[in-house]
Amino acid sequence: MTVTAFKNGPLGDLRVLELGTLLAGPFCGQLLGDLGADVIKIEPPNQGDPMRVWGRQKEGEPSLWWPVVARNKRAITLDLRQSEGQELLKQLVAEADFLLENFRPGTLEKWGLGWNELSAINPRLIMIRVSGFGQTGPRAKDPGFGAIGEAMGGLRYVVGDPSTPPSRMGISIGDSLAATFACVGALSALHYREKTGLGQVVDSAIYEAVLNMMESLITDYDKRGFIRERTGAILPNVAPSNVYPTSDGLVLIAANQDTVFTRLALAMGQPELAEHPDYATHHARGAHQAELDERVGRWTSSMTTSEVLAILEKPATAVPSGLIYRAPDMLNDPHFVARDAIVTTQHPTLGELRMQNVAPKLSRSPGGIRSAAPELGQHNDDVYQSLLKLTAERYAALKAQGVI
Repeated sequence: MTVTAFKNGPLGDLRVLELGTLLAGPFCGQLLGDLGADVIKIEPPNQGDPMRVWGRQKEGEPSLWWPVVARNKRAITLDLRQSEGQELLKQLVAEADFLLENFRPGTLEKWGLGWNELSAINPRLIMIRVSGFGQTGPRAKDPGFGAIGEAMGGLRYVVGDPSTPPSRMGISIGDSLAATFACVGALSALHYREKTGLGQVVDSAIYEAVLNMMESLITDYDKRGFIRERTGAILPNVAPSNVYPTSDGLVLIAANQDTVFTRLALAMGQPELAEHPDYATHHARGAHQAELDERVGRWTSSMTTSEVLAILEKPATAVPSGLIYRAPDMLNDPHFVARDAIVTTQHPTLGELRMQNVAPKLSRSPGGIRSAAPELGQHNDDVYQSLLKLTAERYAALKAQGVI
């Protein structure tokens, strides 16, 4: 390895080959890159990842999503459909710790780049595979975008108001969850490799990542026959925890724990509520959720949002509470500023860009944003000539053939 350990973060001595496109694979690459890994993003020549043009920008303008998901990565072009491209990937695999992909299962095998072939070249390789339905099972080779995995994993059915059809989250949560679980799996496999010297396959399915976030949904039905339904802004039987009106807006209050509700009752000037048989316990408050929410709402409506929050920030009446943030609120919030939750980065064409910082924070070996999202093939020279030591003649010939 030519990467200096810990120079850029805890994964600074590791190299990732990222073959994925869109979000389910590349977000895993972003997480690994944020923590210091040398992520080499591999894209088809003259085409690139569709994320390069996705986002809210006008047609023809640079994507503002790409600079986030492609930060801390190097970019090379390589046509994996050509035999010479496949051979080059095998050479790169010999120099890598991870290979990350989110093609439809069977695609790499069709190109002769499956686990058996690549692990024979590098037994320490950890192959991170993200897909809609996983690498096995009757639906393995079906196309599976995040929206389908969200529905199959149970999330779509419970999101939204009960008076409307199932809603979707305003973000690609299924893809991001699968990528996050893939990252957890990759780091677990890395620990195993440290003990045994052997790599393995990490198989992260979108629907299973979503399913694993669904709390007791399966067990509730299995033991009680209970099916969770859409409940809007509340969790049934968890009270008080809701969005409440104020005289000039809205405030979010979460006081569903016994001791916290006692403080809320004191803040409301009604300390006796904490001893009332309808509200004294978690189950009692859940059984009287609508009535209790009305009580809290009448209290918050009598004040401005700032007045409510000021009361709920005092030590004697401290209750989890706050605003429902949008991007402008985040940029101006002193807590975000104090923790550098949002940082200003430099982009070669877009100039200054503000985006979310690396998470989580590590005290001894923190990650960081080291480089802007790369242009298509920006690091071809660096990787092919410096890392793989291709001669100038060979390099030129591969370019002429459209392999790179």
